[in-house]
Amino acid sequence: MKDVSTIERTSRPSVLSGSEEIDVTELFKTLWRGKIWIGICVFVALLLGGWYAFFKAEPMFTSSAVVMLESRQENVVDLESVMTGLSADQATINTEVEVIRSRGLIEKLVNELDLVADPEFNLALQSPQIFSVGGTLNQIRGWLGGGLVDEVPPSERVILDSVIDNVIRAISITNLRQSYVFEITAVTKKAEKSAAIANTLADLYILEQIEVKFAATEQATQWLSERVGQLQVELEQAVAAVKDFNTSTTLISAEALVGLNRQLKESRDRLRDAQQAKAAAVARVAALEAARSTDDPQAMVEAAGDSTLTRFLQMLNDGNRDAFSARFMQVLERAQLEVTRADNQIIVLETSINTQETQIEQQSADLVELQQLEREAEASRLIYEYFLNRLKETSIQQGIQQADSRILSQAVVPQRPSAPHKKLILALSLVLGALIGGAIVLGREFKQNTFRVAEDLEAKTGYSVLGQIPSIPARKRKNVLQYLADKPTSAAAEAIRNLRTSVLLSDLDNPPKIIMSTSSIPGEGKTTQSIALTQNLAGMGKRVLLIEGDMRRRVFAEYFDIKNQKGLMSVLSHDVALEDAIIHEPTLQADLLIAEKTSTNAADVFSTERFRNFLDELRTMYDYIIIDTPPVLAVPDARVIGQWVDAIIYTVKWDSTSQRQVREGIKSFESVNVRVAGLVLGQISSSGMKRYGYGDSYGAYSSYYDN
Repeated sequence: MKDVSTIERTSRPSVLSGSEEIDVTELFKTLWRGKIWIGICVFVALLLGGWYAFFKAEPMFTSSAVVMLESRQENVVDLESVMTGLSADQATINTEVEVIRSRGLIEKLVNELDLVADPEFNLALQSPQIFSVGGTLNQIRGWLGGGLVDEVPPSERVILDSVIDNVIRAISITNLRQSYVFEITAVTKKAEKSAAIANTLADLYILEQIEVKFAATEQATQWLSERVGQLQVELEQAVAAVKDFNTSTTLISAEALVGLNRQLKESRDRLRDAQQAKAAAVARVAALEAARSTDDPQAMVEAAGDSTLTRFLQMLNDGNRDAFSARFMQVLERAQLEVTRADNQIIVLETSINTQETQIEQQSADLVELQQLEREAEASRLIYEYFLNRLKETSIQQGIQQADSRILSQAVVPQRPSAPHKKLILALSLVLGALIGGAIVLGREFKQNTFRVAEDLEAKTGYSVLGQIPSIPARKRKNVLQYLADKPTSAAAEAIRNLRTSVLLSDLDNPPKIIMSTSSIPGEGKTTQSIALTQNLAGMGKRVLLIEGDMRRRVFAEYFDIKNQKGLMSVLSHDVALEDAIIHEPTLQADLLIAEKTSTNAADVFSTERFRNFLDELRTMYDYIIIDTPPVLAVPDARVIGQWVDAIIYTVKWDSTSQRQVREGIKSFESVNVRVAGLVLGQISSSGMKRYGYGDSYGAYSSYYDN
C-alpha cells in the first residue's frame, strides 16, 4: 500500500526561496496549480471582450488632414509688419497646437458644419435611455414623497458648449517630431463626417491666421488714423501755447535772474543784522526795566552805562534825586526808541525780501513754463511725424497679408473603420484575464503564512516530514480510538501506520524506544497523534506505555474514562508503586500513565536524575514508550524531556500554525542541543487541499482508502 506521506510530494515548497529570491520554477508551478482560476478569468475576460468588440462597440472612422507651419515668409516690401510671422521654436509649435484645439476655433467648426444638429455630438437629440441616472434619481425622489422634479430644458448656449466639448474629444492634434507639421485627426461614427471635420478645421485654422492678421492691421490703421489726428491737434496746440506765452509774459534773462538772487541774499544778510540789533536793544531795555524796579541807584547806573547818570549818582548825597531819575528815564526812552527803530528796519527789509522772492519765483516759473512748452511742442512734433509715417506703412500692408501655415494634404474618406480593433480587444482581454487570474493565484499564495504541503514544511525548517495525518472525522475525542479501530483501512489509519514506519526506520542503528510528541502551540493534534501511534504500535503485539507529560492541561481525561487515579508525580515521589499507577486501557491495548495536578514545577521534576532513571527503568519493561508533552512555545517541559528520549516527533497543524511559530519551536530545541527526529503535518483537510489547488494528487490518494 502506498505511503500517505507521499501525498503532494510533487507540489512546490514555496515561490520564495530561503534568500527571499523569486524561484521561477516554483512560480510557474504555483500558476499551473491555479490554472483553473486563470482559465476562468481568461474565459470571462474573452467573453466580455468579445461581447464588447462584436456587439457593444460602435464602428469608428478616422481621417486626418496635414498642416505645415511656414518657417519662411515672403517679404514683398521692406516694411515692419503689424503682426510678425510665427517663429519655429517648440513653444510656438505647442502654442499653435493649442490654437487649433481651442474652443473658439472649434465653435466655428460646429457652426460651419451644423454639428448641433448631429446626434453624435448633441446628446440631447439621442433617443432617451431606459435607465438613466437622472431619471432614476427623480423616480426615487418621487417614491420618497418629494415629488417629481420637472427637468428644465437646457439653453442654446449650454447645448452649444456641450457639443463643443464632444467635438474636442473627437479631435486630436499632433505635431510630428522634428518637424513643423501638424496632423489634425477626427474620429467619428461616419467616414464622410470624419474627413469633413478634419478638412474644415484645417481650412478654418488657415483662414483664422489671415483674419487675425488682417483684423490686427485694420485695427492698427484705424487706431493710427485717430491717433495721428489727435497728435496733429496736440502739436498745433503746443505751438500756439508757446506763442501765446511769449506775447503775454515779460520774461527776464537767466543772467538777470541771477542778479535778483544776489540782491535777495544781501537783503537777507541785512535782515539778520537788524534782527540781532533788535535783540540787543530789547535786552538793554529789559535790563534797565529790571534795574528801575529794584530802585537801587547803583544798579541803575550799572545797567544804563551812562557817564552823566554816573555823575548824578555822586550828587545824590546832596539830595539831587529828581535829576538822577530824569536822566535814567531819558536813557530808558532812548533804548526803547532803538527797539522801535530796529522793528521798523526789520519790517522794511522783510517787505523788500518778500517782494524780491515773489519776483524771482514768478520769473523762474515763467522761464520754466516757457521751456516746458517748448519741449512739449518739440516732443509732439516728433511723435506726430513717427505716427504719420507708421500710418502710411500700415495702410500699404493691408493688401499683402498671408497665413503662417498651409495645408499639405487634405483628409480623405476612410474605407474601413479604425475601431474597434476586434483582434486587439480579444488579445488584450486574453492577457488581462490571464493577469487577473495569475494575480488572484499569486495573491492567495503570497498571503499564505502557514504550511499546506510537506515540501513547504521541509523547505522552511530543514527537517524531513515523517508523516501527513488527515483530519479524523470524530466529533468527540473519545471517539478517535473507536474510529481507528472500526476503520483500519481508512486514510487516517494508514497515515498513522506510515508515521509509525517512518519513526521506527528513522535510525536503523539505534531504533527509538522512547518517543516524544510535541508541537508549537496547543490544539495542533499532537495528543490525538500520540494516542493513535500508541494504538498502532500495540496492535503489532508490542508492549507500549503512553505517558501524559502535560501536567497543566491533562487532556487524557477527555479521551479515556479516568477518575481519581494516581499518576506520574506519585510514582516519581514514591507515593505509589509504578504497577499501581499504570492503567491498562482495553481500547488502546496499551498501558497508560496519566499526569497529576501538582504544585511542583513540572520542568524541575523532568530535569532531575530521578526522572531519567525512571525512563531507564521503563526501557526494560516496555518495547515502546510514547510521551505526550506540552507545546514547546508554551512551557519548557518538552525541551527538558527531549534530552532523555530517543526520538522527537514535532507536529504542525495543516494551514493553521504560522511559519514563525514552527521555526521558533524548532529553534528552542536546537538551543539546548536537542534535535527533532522529524515533522508531522497533521489535521490535513481534503476539501481544503482541493480548494487551494492540490486536489488532483490528494484526491487520487484519498480515493484509494476507505473513509
